[in-house]
Amino acid sequence: MKRDLLDIPDLAADEIGALIDLGARLKADPAPWSTALAGRTLGLLFEKASTRTRVSFEVAMNQLGGSALSLDPGTSQMGRGEGIADTARTLSRYLDALMIRTYDHETLVEWAKHATVPVINGLTDHAHPCQALADLLTIRERLGKLAGVVLAYVGDGNNVAHSLLLAGARAGLTVRVASPPGYAPTDAVVNRARADAEAGGGSIVVTADPKEAVHGADVIYTDVWASMGQEDERERRLKDLEGYRVDAALMAQAREDAAFMHCLPAHRGEEVAAEVMDGPRSIVFEQAENRLHMQKAVLLRLLGAAGGTP
Repeated sequence: MKRDLLDIPDLAADEIGALIDLGARLKADPAPWSTALAGRTLGLLFEKASTRTRVSFEVAMNQLGGSALSLDPGTSQMGRGEGIADTARTLSRYLDALMIRTYDHETLVEWAKHATVPVINGLTDHAHPCQALADLLTIRERLGKLAGVVLAYVGDGNNVAHSLLLAGARAGLTVRVASPPGYAPTDAVVNRARADAEAGGGSIVVTADPKEAVHGADVIYTDVWASMGQEDERERRLKDLEGYRVDAALMAQAREDAAFMHCLPAHRGEEVAAEVMDGPRSIVFEQAENRLHMQKAVLLRLLGAAGGTP
């Protein structure tokens, strides 16, 4: 039976731990997996711009012995009105898996409904699960653990915040999110994360006060204030989120050795001050690198090639 990764709840808590372990092993010694996906092809469908997701998935497939094929909706029959159902069924006859970056999460769900190969969420307006998994690997590398870690997310309670809440809750973290009114994560995500945190030994805090969220935290995380597709809201968002910039004063509220994280791209002077983004506690490029190792782990698991590997 095929497995999809559309959202963090598609993974049990022990599966998240296993993926992080596998990602760490792949990072330490990738050679044993160099032919694990030989003869397999991953389709990459982007309706939004991408740097890290596109490159990390392409390189991941290449380093696992497979290949990746970029699909442009504008130059395919999708651009002329062919529906998702027929396209998904057709591509499933050619490909071994399909990674999709799109706007509406329900569009991704429809792809998964009709595809007979694994579908992976490369980002929707609702969730960014592959990013959150790579973030957990990065946090564990930095702190040596996940359970009990305090992660403070400051800013727009967007798709990245959703996935961090859900992944962090299942991994036993305390996740605090500080967002202004109107920008908080959805109630459905928060309620699910709280239930998972209760079962996993973590906790969830949602507040409008960034200092409350950051106080004593081990990791401070932020993301852009205007995501792709929100360009027409940019000026309003910059004004509403002005008090949520991660700067040296806010970092001072956290632990002295607290790390700074950002999923990139970043806008210095907006959601993060340059002194923090480029400072000694920033681990944003470690995050970026770990996208590659976690993409490999996800591909191996979903394509059934992880069980027999070293």
